[in-house]
Amino acid sequence: MNTSPSKRVEELKLQLPPAPPPAGVYRPILVVDNFLYVSGQGTVNLDGSLMKGRAGDDLNADQAKLAARQVGLTMLSTIITHFGSLDKIKRVVKVLGMVNCTPDFGKHPYVINGFSELMADVFGEENGIGVRSAVGMMLPENIPVEIEAMFELHQD
Repeated sequence: MNTSPSKRVEELKLQLPPAPPPAGVYRPILVVDNFLYVSGQGTVNLDGSLMKGRAGDDLNADQAKLAARQVGLTMLSTIITHFGSLDKIKRVVKVLGMVNCTPDFGKHPYVINGFSELMADVFGEENGIGVRSAVGMMLPENIPVEIEAMFELHQD
């Protein structure tokens, strides 16, 4: 892909929510060596409020997948706000996707595809898809999805 990630955000007409403030004692991002680590991000709406819901209960798999995409938009906003530019990122390395769901819900990978597909759109197929885990659990504030990720940075 020859287009920069920031240009892709414009081309795709993505609307990014505000970057959320930390909800505890942690850093939203941390750069170590040539890697950018992003703390778990939740489902922030454009107005700054949190999406709520649980897959298998009041959300179906498609609604939860849209929530995972919204987490991706939130993460892009957090990176821009606290790191400065998406264009310094070379590739997605690792994603941990957590789905707030009922015990019988089993479509965690499908849900987290909402995030992964967005990263592929922004960073390209080759660099936007990394290794990944998708698990179900109880999440704070009844948010439907939380995702943390690690990115490799371009060498200066």
